[in-house]
Amino acid sequence: MTDPSISFLDRADRPRIVYQHRRASAARAAAPTLVFLPGYASDMTGTKALALDAWAAGQGLAMLRFDYAGCGASSGAFEDQALADWLGDVLALLDTVASGPVVLIGSSMGGWLALLAALARPQRVVGLVGIAAAPDFTMWGFSQEEKMTILTEGRLERASAYGPEPMVTTRRFWQSGEGNRVLIGEIAFDGPVRLIHGQADADVPWQYALETQKQLRSTDVQLLLIKDGDHRLSRDADIALLIQTVGNLLGQIGQG
Repeated sequence: MTDPSISFLDRADRPRIVYQHRRASAARAAAPTLVFLPGYASDMTGTKALALDAWAAGQGLAMLRFDYAGCGASSGAFEDQALADWLGDVLALLDTVASGPVVLIGSSMGGWLALLAALARPQRVVGLVGIAAAPDFTMWGFSQEEKMTILTEGRLERASAYGPEPMVTTRRFWQSGEGNRVLIGEIAFDGPVRLIHGQADADVPWQYALETQKQLRSTDVQLLLIKDGDHRLSRDADIALLIQTVGNLLGQIGQG
């Protein structure tokens, strides 16, 4: 299958979203669309997203990748965005671009958004895959001193292990995150869920994967722990496990 072209989602009240949507082959038309949700300040050109897209193309599967507003090639200022805004981006793409059932594959913060989107579109989301998923990280990902800086100064800069630019968290984003926490009660999703997490993850402690598993209402939740896995989970073996996990999930849904 040929690579999908760059497309744009224009909205009157939100920045333009850049996305790539590959449609399924005729033989796989009934299979769910795979939707990749990047992490915080990430985009649709990351190693995991591209590897999964290449595999999906070879399988004839539909796949949707995109950049949140203020990230990657999409319009808007990064510091103007909140978690709820990015959730709105996800839902807008589900409502206007993807059709039929979807499997959401969320990396880091994308795993949090995947849970929120599944709750918002229960009739559409038939499966979830979390890669080092980071639900509720506004609660546990900052020290008390850092939270006070966010609230009093409006923003916090921290050195990033993933690039030269500092990682910025705004008051608006932090407050939106606190208003959209999911681990405080039952997560009312009943479809199959697969969580992949590295036990050497320095950014998202793997114990939060256990907490996510516990809070999910679904009885079909599997947690795959990688003893030496870091937060990126982008090594060849990690990518192979991700692809195998997605393939097995589709097989269970009946579209493998």
